[in-house]
Amino acid sequence: MKYFYPLIALFLVSFYSSNTFSQDGWTYLITKKKANDFHQLNGSGTYKIKGKKLVGISKYGTPNSFLATKINYGNFILEFEVKIDTGLNSGVQIRSLSKAKYHNGAVHGYQVEIETSPRKWAGGIYDESRRGWLYPLTDNPKGQKAWINNKWNHYRIEAIGNELKTWVNGILCANLIDDMTAEGFIAFQVHSIQRKEQEGKKVKWRNIKIKTNGLENERQKSDPTVSVINLNDN
Repeated sequence: MKYFYPLIALFLVSFYSSNTFSQDGWTYLITKKKANDFHQLNGSGTYKIKGKKLVGISKYGTPNSFLATKINYGNFILEFEVKIDTGLNSGVQIRSLSKAKYHNGAVHGYQVEIETSPRKWAGGIYDESRRGWLYPLTDNPKGQKAWINNKWNHYRIEAIGNELKTWVNGILCANLIDDMTAEGFIAFQVHSIQRKEQEGKKVKWRNIKIKTNGLENERQKSDPTVSVINLNDN
């Protein structure tokens, strides 16, 4: 049997390096091979996985659609790039839930905003189907300038303890302290549309990766000029 050990070792190295894990601890969350790790909730918008790219396509006459992980995440750092057609709204749910007894299974929880509207709140934090806006970018002019329409935009989301922080293209957009939900799924939203002519608009994500260990050493430096919103009782 000793003659087979090198082959087994070679297989394991090849498997872990080519599929999910990297040496720095990041895991690609969405790949074609991992499509079964997700399920669709609520609406019937269309999702397609192409390699390491996820494409969501808007559909008329259906509520918000979510492609959600089947497992829950508590503390993590999530990074991705996103590009969205002008006029379409989207977001990424974190620490989110869907329960039969809560609005018939409506997805609810923290959502990091993706949008192209003139208000420029991309990177803000909204509480989907629950409390509404938690961290709009009204008082963060730097954050409002972070998103660039018709381009790939880089997002970084840190969810560590009760601290939720977001960066768009390296600019701190939201700095929220809240302890309502400590764990839940991650989901990619295709927002409902109000007009038939909006059907077929797309939101695209690529290079979606997550890290769940060694987070303290990975924290990105905060911007002291960006306000902290603390929703905890203390």
